[in-house]
Amino acid sequence: MYRTALEQLEKWKNKKEKKPLIIRGARQVGKTWLMKAFGESAYKQYVYINFDNNQQMQELFSEDLNVERLVTGLEIYSGHKINPVETLLIFDEVQEVPNALTSLKYFNENAPQYQIICAASLLGVALHQGTSFPVGKVEFLDLYPLSFGEFMLAMGKNQFVDLLRQRDFSMVTIFKQEYIDLLKYYYYVGGMPEAVLNFSKKRDFNEVREIQQRILMAYEQDFSKHAPLEIVPKIRMLWNSIPAQLAKENKKFIYGLVKEGARAKEYEMAILWLIDCGLVHKVHRVTTPHLPLKAYEDLKAFKLFVADVGLLSCMICLNKKTLLEGNELFSEFKGALTEQYVLQQLKTKADIGTYYWTNNRGNAEIDFLLDDGDNIIPLEVKAEVNLQAKSLKTYRDKFNPPISIRASMADYKKEEGMINVPLYGLEII
Repeated sequence: MYRTALEQLEKWKNKKEKKPLIIRGARQVGKTWLMKAFGESAYKQYVYINFDNNQQMQELFSEDLNVERLVTGLEIYSGHKINPVETLLIFDEVQEVPNALTSLKYFNENAPQYQIICAASLLGVALHQGTSFPVGKVEFLDLYPLSFGEFMLAMGKNQFVDLLRQRDFSMVTIFKQEYIDLLKYYYYVGGMPEAVLNFSKKRDFNEVREIQQRILMAYEQDFSKHAPLEIVPKIRMLWNSIPAQLAKENKKFIYGLVKEGARAKEYEMAILWLIDCGLVHKVHRVTTPHLPLKAYEDLKAFKLFVADVGLLSCMICLNKKTLLEGNELFSEFKGALTEQYVLQQLKTKADIGTYYWTNNRGNAEIDFLLDDGDNIIPLEVKAEVNLQAKSLKTYRDKFNPPISIRASMADYKKEEGMINVPLYGLEII
């Protein structure tokens, strides 16, 4: 499989001055594979160290963090001579040894010639437990499940991706049914690498579901293993409520759906924990669409999405027969799968802040407001071909944005101030 993050790693390697790089992301989104694939393609050799349950690394990093001493220990452990120019150092699950995280500061300050990439699945959790962090001494790359574009590449549909990137929408429209079929598969399979790889080889929906169920079980085991015992039940209840939250017409998160009479204060830590693990995305409402949007976010009103549309379809027990019934899949579950899909694609776009907007009366809502630093772009999501969007009209009449986007099952169309992008074409945003 090809991950576009490899291009970002190449840019990192080619910097004259670079800091150790930490790849953040939920478990099983492909961080280890990405680091090794990059090490194989871009370096003469790589040295891979997994810090999870690694007593020798615990001991090596427990004493002084002199870089020469550490490099000697890593050479002995790996059986490889570490050449700063030709060797990529890979630290996996680095959050499991807090001093290894701290050591990145000394590598950056005293031995910047060493090229280090780290992966951390539960970095946010570790930091909340008091782990010392080398602020300003590292760089970050966030890794998510495969985007729809990456999914198409994994399915051998390279030319379909090329057409979108070339914006050849007359040709895209000719083959739109193939795009729609691929999008249906993506709603079911999602972007977790193991599920995508299995499906690309076998086209077996049942095996995909088994993989997704295993991943969800592993996440639940993480709740018990890593979260404070007093909030584990709250994490489980909150996590299990997300499908019901998204099934509502208004997808604003309601604590009463987690437990009758529940209050925000009781579940703040549970939400924070799931965010820190990369398992949920929190999208805040903004009251006024002015730059920067973050300054106008309503901290009490938000939506929660999971990391992957395939995992969500597994959580709601989506029947594979639904894939065959016209385009009903896209509006199934009150369009929640479609909104989840769109959010998931937006998260793969670097430097775009994602929010949503409702008016004060609550009778108009824009699914997503995008902040690219220069503009605020309203994005309306329609799960069908019907393009009537009263909320978008209300927003445009009131705020007169220079450009608006409508994502739907209709073909690409550009009008004055409005672009209709087919759901399968979000790659171009």
